[in-house]
Amino acid sequence: MRISRLVTRTLRDDPPEAETASHRLMLRAGLIQQVAAGIYAYLPLAWRSMQKIEQIVREEMDAAGSQELRMPALQPMELWEQSGRAAAFGDNMFSLEDRRGRPLALAPTHEEVVTNIVKGNVQSYRDLPVILYQMQTKFRDEPRPRAGLVRVREFTMKDAYSFDAGDEGLDVSYQAMAQAYRNVFRRCSIPVVMAEADSGAIGGKDSHEFLLPTDTGEDTVITCPSCGYAANAEKAAGVYPDQPVPDQLPLEEVSTPGMRTIASLCEFLSVEEIQTLKAVFYAADGEVVFVTIRGDLEVNEVKLKNALHCNELRLAEDAEVAAAGIVAGSASAIGISNIRRVADESITNGGNFVVGANKPDTHYRNANYPRDFDADLVIDIALTEPGHRCADCGGQLEFTRGVEVGHIFKLGTFFSEALGAYYLDSDGEQQPITMGCYGIGVSRILAAAIEQNHDERGIVFPPPIAPYDVHLVGLNMSDEAVAGAATDLYDRLWAAGVEVLFDDRTDAAAGVKFNDADLIGLPVRLVVSPRNLRQSVVEMRGRTAEDAEMVALDDAVDTVRQLLSTA
Repeated sequence: MRISRLVTRTLRDDPPEAETASHRLMLRAGLIQQVAAGIYAYLPLAWRSMQKIEQIVREEMDAAGSQELRMPALQPMELWEQSGRAAAFGDNMFSLEDRRGRPLALAPTHEEVVTNIVKGNVQSYRDLPVILYQMQTKFRDEPRPRAGLVRVREFTMKDAYSFDAGDEGLDVSYQAMAQAYRNVFRRCSIPVVMAEADSGAIGGKDSHEFLLPTDTGEDTVITCPSCGYAANAEKAAGVYPDQPVPDQLPLEEVSTPGMRTIASLCEFLSVEEIQTLKAVFYAADGEVVFVTIRGDLEVNEVKLKNALHCNELRLAEDAEVAAAGIVAGSASAIGISNIRRVADESITNGGNFVVGANKPDTHYRNANYPRDFDADLVIDIALTEPGHRCADCGGQLEFTRGVEVGHIFKLGTFFSEALGAYYLDSDGEQQPITMGCYGIGVSRILAAAIEQNHDERGIVFPPPIAPYDVHLVGLNMSDEAVAGAATDLYDRLWAAGVEVLFDDRTDAAAGVKFNDADLIGLPVRLVVSPRNLRQSVVEMRGRTAEDAEMVALDDAVDTVRQLLSTA
């Protein structure tokens, strides 16, 4: 491809809307162009990389025994209502109607459709296991699209689905997919952490995320360097600071004028946060829920949402709290019975807590569970934080930010039972098919690879996913000798199977061409110039090499192929 014909335009300055390195560099290098918030066009350079990423994914999925198919992005909403997930996805799902008023969805994922496909094609245990996958456009109405291709409303995803006769078969499929994912990310030069994760609206039991550690990531990854434990913060279970259970003292009312926060209360009464219980109020599908947790801990809203089995969870508004008869700032579960009460397990760790007295400017000392208050549900809903210990080995947990690039789930029989996908076992008995699902964000891999591989000059494309192998720069292209030699080298490289981006512009200065080459970041740069031609050489430099070397023009093709083979 000649740059004079390439549909792209590089930028000298950083776009003001860019939030991350990958977003900034993809815009500057002319890889993507925003069409609307969270919606991007992939320009030719990005699309070539995307195709190479897809091919890597395809090779690894095929090697793991998967079969590729293609399912429609447009789906009948009744399938989602049948599975019960229309409400779970809520406003994140794009919905529409056809001309006859029938409700449709733009698919955020394909469990319902693929289950129906297998339902019509699998009859017996002899037909199992089956793993089906596709490369497909997905649609999610993200409330806050950000970071270029990291969080968007339309994106390319590889989604796979396994169908097995029981949990043992699912375990085998799950591990095969996990290894295929490791292979994909290794080949794309993306170092990942495989972390335990919450299943979210997908449903199911076990799930793992593959996360690229980066300071600009939107996920928090919690790891233990001692034993290798890793989990997303939404899922992580740590051991929080312990305190002894004291002899219970009598409940004592104290005046606390103006003390409406844990911090101010602790300062006023000269107590530590660990000696308090705080109340947090949520609306779960519109119902106000009273949550109690130790004062030094925070509520993990994902754990709480899962415990409540609700579709929507948010902090309750002041008016909702007041309507429920709660005195905000001085509330506790003592005497509360007309609201659903949920408590974190930390209420059982310690005692003689300071809590609200359910009247203004007043608190209790020496509140104890279950002597003084009760809860409808006591469960782990605490957010694991710095300073907590690993639940597996007791080591100190570490925290980092990360971008999710893949996610795998054990779905079990939820979808097969909801949609009627059964098989006959060896005894002729009907059984629900056991399922798993496995997603890779193909477009997000492109962003993650750039996020991981760049320097102060621009992108440093990993060779397997670079849009071209070589950036051929012709200097002083108005010189017929240079133009002829550069064009001849361009043709010889393509004939040898080397993909070349040829900067054949006649109106661009040498500095502009070199800056663009570094910005786009192809693995190898070749320079043909009048001075080099006089010595019958071409300048060659790897994208990360400090110095260039001179290679005989006649040997350039073989030398480039050798360099690429070792990259």
